[in-house]
Amino acid sequence: MPYSKIHFSIADGVAVITLARPDKLNSFDRQMALETIDALDQVKEDASVRAVLLTGEGRAFCAGQDLAEAIEPGTRIEEILTAQYNPIVRRIRNLPKPVVAAVNGVAAGAGANIAYACDLTLAAESANFIQSFIHIGLIPDSAGTFTLPRLVGMQRAFGQMILAPKVSAREAEALGMIWKAVPDDELMNEAMALAQKLATMPTKAIALTKEALNRSLHNDLDGQLDVELELQALAGTSHDYNEGVKAFLEKRKPAYRGE
Repeated sequence: MPYSKIHFSIADGVAVITLARPDKLNSFDRQMALETIDALDQVKEDASVRAVLLTGEGRAFCAGQDLAEAIEPGTRIEEILTAQYNPIVRRIRNLPKPVVAAVNGVAAGAGANIAYACDLTLAAESANFIQSFIHIGLIPDSAGTFTLPRLVGMQRAFGQMILAPKVSAREAEALGMIWKAVPDDELMNEAMALAQKLATMPTKAIALTKEALNRSLHNDLDGQLDVELELQALAGTSHDYNEGVKAFLEKRKPAYRGE
């Protein structure tokens, strides 16, 4: 699929997906969503990619849904979720590779919830997050009702969803909504450095850790101990485990392959 509303590149084991409708604050229309889905599918199948960086072009990360498209005659909101947002969130969460979000500006509505779905989210200090759905009489989607209460608790999640305050990057960091807030002029360098670091790590173990965390959301203690047993057995037969142990014993830097 040719891309006209995202930028996509791969270098040094990192795939960079940039939402590219800056004149619309990178709000999603159908085409941009389908291109994002296609890029995530490419990333999954490309063995050379070991980490992903998701960001936005211009002064916004993503302002959510393009409302002009959403109110076109015959358009139904549930069809937008089915075709666009649910596939994006599922791909991010199920991707066996770490996804870093670099939130360069406002992240509103679905844009905020997609940022929360990523594995490690960094935000520029000038960025802010807002659950804007209530302003147009909708409920949060894009897994917001799943992720946000698990990040901040039910009271704070409900307050953000119903009162829709703007949450600054520093506040988001303090509340545990994101990994880190950084100065604006350092965001992309720091996010890329993090993604590149992840790409050189034992990414097989990172993928299994991500799977374990996903499965923990539905398990009791005994069930999760069984999950750890299952996934640790897979990690223990990997090239990266053997390489890590050998490098430790030989007092050298390991050369991980993500296998």
